[in-house]
Amino acid sequence: MAQTLTHVNAMPAPTWGWLKMNETTLEIPEGLQPAGAAAVEVELEDAHPGDADAFTAALARLEAATRHLRRASAPGDAADRERLADADEALDVPALSGYQTWAVATEEAYTPEQAFETGMGEDAYRYLREMAGATRVIEAPAGAQARVTVSVTGADAAVAVASTDVVAHAGSELTVVIALDAPAEGTGLVGSALRLVAEAGARVDVVCVQTAGDGYIALDDSGFFVADDARVNVRHVVLGAGRSLTGLASELAGDRARMDVDTSYLGAREQQRDFNYELRHRGRDTHSDLSANGVLAGASEKILRGTIDLVHGCKGSTGSENETVLLADERVKNKTVPIILCDEDDVAGNHGATIGHVRPDQLFYLMCRGISAEAAEGLFIRAKLEDAWLAAPNERIRAGIERLGGALFDDFEEEIA
Repeated sequence: MAQTLTHVNAMPAPTWGWLKMNETTLEIPEGLQPAGAAAVEVELEDAHPGDADAFTAALARLEAATRHLRRASAPGDAADRERLADADEALDVPALSGYQTWAVATEEAYTPEQAFETGMGEDAYRYLREMAGATRVIEAPAGAQARVTVSVTGADAAVAVASTDVVAHAGSELTVVIALDAPAEGTGLVGSALRLVAEAGARVDVVCVQTAGDGYIALDDSGFFVADDARVNVRHVVLGAGRSLTGLASELAGDRARMDVDTSYLGAREQQRDFNYELRHRGRDTHSDLSANGVLAGASEKILRGTIDLVHGCKGSTGSENETVLLADERVKNKTVPIILCDEDDVAGNHGATIGHVRPDQLFYLMCRGISAEAAEGLFIRAKLEDAWLAAPNERIRAGIERLGGALFDDFEEEIA
């Protein structure tokens, strides 16, 4: 029996339902079996396995440092309604949406553990944890430089998932590399569930590259908690899988915390791409930057939801999001929704998107030089793959990109060599 995951990659504050972008319902093909620990390889350099409760303990340690984020009273809360119980005054109580009700409750009883979430939502995260079988807990020592590499290899009729909790202790410099690959032909699922705490002053770089075959579903779910003066850089590279879903949620709870997300994606043939980013600012003078760059070709489809949430009290904070999409074929379907939520006055939020087809005059120029429309589309796909190959963090990921490129272009491996 097939399993259905609901409320996947749901936007925190829904928009008009007719856009069909608020969330995704994902059906997992029946017959898929957990691949087990053999499908996941983890390499540690100057990082070490942590106790099972190390992640929860890290959030608990940050509770005292974030206690000032609690709001004594928020407009429209239960105290407001009780105080204004008189029928005439009750009209002065603002009506709250589902998101606002959650936000009020969180602000009044704020704890890092309560506020922490991942971008794909509870249903998807629970599924990934269950399929992984066990969660690896990894710690980067305070003040140290460390590196973690997680490689997930999918197989036909199997679900291969890595579930990882990471604590980057104060002042550490940590690099996390996640490779999601499925070189074998067939139907399956490959995924990663990552939770990460960056303690005060930590510097974290996360790179996730997905190179699965078209028969696979790829799920990349992550959540980050960023403390005082910590900085997290995330790079998502989505190249393969017939259907790929990426979700990221970040809690910028510390003062001067920073989160930068750089996403590069390729859609070809009938591939589907689904992204959801939630960057929530709570600390003062926090900064976030979401940048996405993609190429859509063939009859591919893409949805990108990007939400910057400037919460009450995050004075001096700035957030920006921008996407550039090249539509290389008239058949592609692209949906982009940049959203800024704001409950603070001394902040700045910016968003924008540049979306366009190859211009007729550009295509005419290429055709005059013997390059057909189909060949021109191939040039854009090849450029995206070559760029990913050059920036690949290790040889294993590079080999996955070569395999994808070789399936599309006979001379791809020779070209990059």
